[in-house]
Amino acid sequence: PAGAACASVTPALPSSPLSWRNAGSDHGCALILIRSLMLRASSKAVATCLRIARQGTPVVGGERATTPRWLSVQAVQEQAPLPQLRLPPFDYAPQPYKGPSQEEVDALRKEYVNPGIFHYYKRPVMLVDAKSQFCFDQNGRRYLDAFAGIVTVSVGHAHPKVVQAQVDQISAMQHVTTIYQNHQIALYARELANKMPGNLKVCYFVNSGAEANDLAMLMARLYTGNDAIVGLRNCYHGLSPMSMALTAHKSWKYKIPLASGIFHTTNPDPYRGQYGNDGQRYAQDLQEIVENDTCGQLAAFYHETIQGVGGAVELAEGYLPAAYDIVRRNGGVCVADEVQGGFARLGSHFWSFESHGVTPDIVTMAKGIANGFPMAAVVTTPEIARTVAQRLHLNTFGGNPVACAAARAVLEVIEEEGLQQNALEVGSYLKQQLHGLARKHSLIGHVRGQGLMLGVELVRDRSTKEPATSECAEALEMIKDMGVLIGKGGRHGSVFRIKPPLCFTKDDADCLVNAIDLALARV
Repeated sequence: PAGAACASVTPALPSSPLSWRNAGSDHGCALILIRSLMLRASSKAVATCLRIARQGTPVVGGERATTPRWLSVQAVQEQAPLPQLRLPPFDYAPQPYKGPSQEEVDALRKEYVNPGIFHYYKRPVMLVDAKSQFCFDQNGRRYLDAFAGIVTVSVGHAHPKVVQAQVDQISAMQHVTTIYQNHQIALYARELANKMPGNLKVCYFVNSGAEANDLAMLMARLYTGNDAIVGLRNCYHGLSPMSMALTAHKSWKYKIPLASGIFHTTNPDPYRGQYGNDGQRYAQDLQEIVENDTCGQLAAFYHETIQGVGGAVELAEGYLPAAYDIVRRNGGVCVADEVQGGFARLGSHFWSFESHGVTPDIVTMAKGIANGFPMAAVVTTPEIARTVAQRLHLNTFGGNPVACAAARAVLEVIEEEGLQQNALEVGSYLKQQLHGLARKHSLIGHVRGQGLMLGVELVRDRSTKEPATSECAEALEMIKDMGVLIGKGGRHGSVFRIKPPLCFTKDDADCLVNAIDLALARV
């Protein structure tokens, strides 16, 4: 209708969007929409059009004109094309894809693959190639990866040193179990232990973060002789029967009896928590749980230092030292889940727990440990490790020589390429730019995180902090369509999760911020 109305009108368009609106008629507003489309929807023009659509049409002759359907916010968003985002230059061209079409893959997935898995988008992305901080779809389109395969690609996709280490090892020997000796597992255990503080010197190798957390729970109970384990609300530790019980999100829990002896204490969330950034006050609830919900003795206290799936939530200042003291006074050990926060991601420290000045008794890790190769580990003290030796212990694939070769290369690359310092510098710059967006877009309620483990929480109202769940999903779709991949999380699905490979650059950060800016202007 708008196009038909304007097709018969020939006067020159006013030069300013404000003068268009001041034309005082639906016709003036129609010109805004059409002119925006003619200009391929510059962000400023479309944002102006959306603002007018939200505010309603002008008052004419003492009465507000009726807003036609074509002037609605939804209509503007549907009709206005997304701007062409220029990704940072990158000298790599993927080989032509020769596999099945995306439609065929989608059909195969629906018929043969776990129906419980999901993807973020209305229009899913099919990725077939990747290099450094970029991914490519089946058509060769390039995407800037700011989520790193859910915080798993640490040093960059297909890093040549990591790839070569795997090729060399798989050419020599692909698999050997722990009942035989092999140099890779022994060398990596030493190298990993040398990265740990204190007396964390004994390594167990497994295959996933959930498996690592299961093993850590077993260790804690064997060592202490106690049963009660306390985690934080809003935490995520995996989907095995044991780790699912420890996880505190209903989205990830089946309606079945879960493991007993697991409790959850108040999350020390500085943004949404009742005590703000006062960690000592949150720790009082942990003491209450010990006194009221247990026999007075603990096996373990679990925490992520920055909650990953929970939406990049940082823990309140002073909380971990106070919590560690309570746990140890009541017979328990402290377990740091570094599955997402470890391996230099925070920049300031190699392990995220170090940023709070604490040293745990057990550390679990996975994801970035081998740059995407399936591997995980538990590192603990010799005293705790000895308790597992009460019985035989075997893991068929844990410590696989190819996995250990990849993990060794990851440690070397982080050191040789200065990726911990890069995470600090680029992450600080990116966080500063995101704070700038918060001053511009009222949808942004909170920017948080450290290094290259950041979160942007969207709210409909900054005073009530009502989660902007649908707006987050809508913006995520647009950001993807502009060629940038980020994650989504938080209890309400209203947080952008920004956790790129550690080789991310300031140019990449600018591109990411530009995409978020353009998307939020249209939501």
